[in-house]
Amino acid sequence: MKPLVIRRRNKKARYKPILKSTQNWPVVQMAKKRDEFIQLVVEESFDNMLSLNRGRTLREEIEMTAFREKQRAKKHPWKVDPKDDYDFWDGVQQRVVKLDGMPTKDQDQHLKEILREILNRYGNEIAGNFNPSHYHVARTLVTLGFGRLLNAARVKGPWSLFSNQLDLDDKIHIKGSVDQLRKLAKLGTVVMVPTHFSNIDSVLIGWIIQFLGLPPFIYGAGLNLFNLKVFAYFMNSVGAYKVDRRKKNSIYLECLKSYSTIALREGCHSLFFPGGTRSRSGKIEKALKLGLLGTTIEAQRQIFQFEDNPDEKKIFIVPVTLNYHFVLEAPSLINDYLKSKGQERYYEENDEFTTSFKISKFLMKFFTRGSDISVSIGNALDVLGNEVDINGKSLDKHGNEIDLKDYFKSNGVITEDAQREQEYNRILGKKIVKEFHKHNRVFSSHLVAFTAFRMLGRKHASLDLYGLLRLSDDELVIPYEDYKAGLSNLLDALRAMKDAGDVGLADHLSREKDDIIKHGIKNLGMYHAQPPLGFSKKGDIVIHNMNLLYYYHNRLDGYELEKYL
Repeated sequence: MKPLVIRRRNKKARYKPILKSTQNWPVVQMAKKRDEFIQLVVEESFDNMLSLNRGRTLREEIEMTAFREKQRAKKHPWKVDPKDDYDFWDGVQQRVVKLDGMPTKDQDQHLKEILREILNRYGNEIAGNFNPSHYHVARTLVTLGFGRLLNAARVKGPWSLFSNQLDLDDKIHIKGSVDQLRKLAKLGTVVMVPTHFSNIDSVLIGWIIQFLGLPPFIYGAGLNLFNLKVFAYFMNSVGAYKVDRRKKNSIYLECLKSYSTIALREGCHSLFFPGGTRSRSGKIEKALKLGLLGTTIEAQRQIFQFEDNPDEKKIFIVPVTLNYHFVLEAPSLINDYLKSKGQERYYEENDEFTTSFKISKFLMKFFTRGSDISVSIGNALDVLGNEVDINGKSLDKHGNEIDLKDYFKSNGVITEDAQREQEYNRILGKKIVKEFHKHNRVFSSHLVAFTAFRMLGRKHASLDLYGLLRLSDDELVIPYEDYKAGLSNLLDALRAMKDAGDVGLADHLSREKDDIIKHGIKNLGMYHAQPPLGFSKKGDIVIHNMNLLYYYHNRLDGYELEKYL
């Protein structure tokens, strides 16, 4: 039996590719028939728009879409937008107006032609441009470039950038169900669903995918990232399709949904950030965006309905929890969250990546800090949220094998049932959230922040959140021994939770309490100009930035740890 990994001298093992030939990668197969794929997306979206009852006529859908798109093109233009953006949508509006007075049959025909044109435009915008040779170049640059940055930080001297002493896998720790993930990627289609905290997440997951020997995954990248040529090159190289979060109309969303569904049917491994955007609060996502996630259920049902040998084309959902000591964007993220708390509003991406220089600066700062990263691969699920074994068999809560096809049947026949699939989607979302929390690895930085914030909250129990955030400086000191006792209680509770399989703990949390506190405070303040926590001259715990302390404290929200303080 061939080994699963390649051993390197004085290095961790790298995993062998599960598919040796690039030509066998599903994303390559899809890229070869890109035009055909886009037309299939257009046709399925077209049929869905005509068959779905949204309470609006086709004319009303097109009128609403054209109005919103003109407003977007006028008020929120991006460099990546087509040059004829406004003119196209203005033309659509004018064509619809001219339909007045025509016979109903002629109006319907013209409206269908307009709908098809819109879908063609959207389909070509969304579709990725994967190129295997570009992918290999991008992969090499990411691995080599980040490895050099790590050496610059840890290997002192002018030649550190050219040293091979350290590599990315010295910094990034991969835990969890790796063997299962690799096996399932051979048996079916994997959909990886990670937590989302930082702009670095996409790059990190891309590195993880290639490190584990998996073929490229497709994923939806924000269209704003394509404003920059350097990012556009990398995004296209690694299989990204484009998602424009400014577009909220039904026609665009239907086209996006069809793109994902068909790609899954075609066996393309995919990556979804089910939280949608980065977590503004610092909490692990609880309320997931279920739109794209629902395409996994639709694709699986369609495979069962129409494919030969459907059991060989199963879709597997793999939750992934990303763990950082610090998040570079934390100050802007938590400020956004606090401003909007208690009211609904659309988050425009606060795009820190507006120039190539800022991208380079961001990456340099991230990888030259001495802080480690943990990536926890959760147990794989089927599209209904049932756990699966290493052979891809779906299991009920008692560990008994079940036939997933039965859950899509009515009177013994596999049928489409939108209401049933919506309920399945909600169940899947809840299961993913549970897996996120279960496979979260608690870092010292999370623990020291939670301890400090909750101890203050207990002391000032009459204050609401905003009252706590406005405490005066003389109230932001905690006697060290009191703090250490509180942290000790929380650590005991977390260790019991780990033994029960409810959470993971970083290895450094096995150290002495004093060392854990120092380690956590050091890592928490590693980047920020005003670190959340520090020590006073007397050795007590001092809070320097309550907003950031709240953000990092939130990472342990949902475990009911406050009752142990």
